[in-house]
Amino acid sequence: MRAKLAGLILLASASALVAQPNVGEPEGYRTENYRAPVPATLVGARVVTTAEAGAIWRAKTGIFIDVLPRPPKPKDLPAGTIWRDKPRFDIPGSVWLPDTGYGKLAPATEDYLQRGVARVSNGNKAALLIIYCQADCWMSWNAAKRVLSYGYSNVAWYPEGTDGWEHANLPLSEAQPEPRPDEQMPSERRTDTLLR
Repeated sequence: MRAKLAGLILLASASALVAQPNVGEPEGYRTENYRAPVPATLVGARVVTTAEAGAIWRAKTGIFIDVLPRPPKPKDLPAGTIWRDKPRFDIPGSVWLPDTGYGKLAPATEDYLQRGVARVSNGNKAALLIIYCQADCWMSWNAAKRVLSYGYSNVAWYPEGTDGWEHANLPLSEAQPEPRPDEQMPSERRTDTLLR
């Protein structure tokens, strides 16, 4: 009897952890508290599960776009301190367009997103684009919504992101951000710059 009761308590606890509040879609973009429960939908986009994202990835029928921000460099580092970004591991073959999921984008960042999506899709507005970051992260929701506004018609939002991918024991690979127009290509950067 005690074992059954303990099992029921564990099951109820696990269910409470999985249960998400019903979050509605905002009118515009989310502009604060980006790490919070996300909606189950995105009007105009297909929402994909980890199983569906994995099938698309294995079949190579979609383009995966990671929008997780780069970690900011601390402002109070002493002069001469070497800064190394925390490595980002994403879905192999993805294009990483960091900082493009904020609710408000500077014109240069919006241009970076538009050019990056146009490049990876070869300008094909019907190409399947799977946009993600991490679980409970509004960055991917915002970016997918923004890409829809550019006229892309086959946008998929993967809300579980790399957290869901890793939990399913699918492979991850270290990523380098897509260079911005004012940056050199990763292969052209000096080695010490790559180690930041």
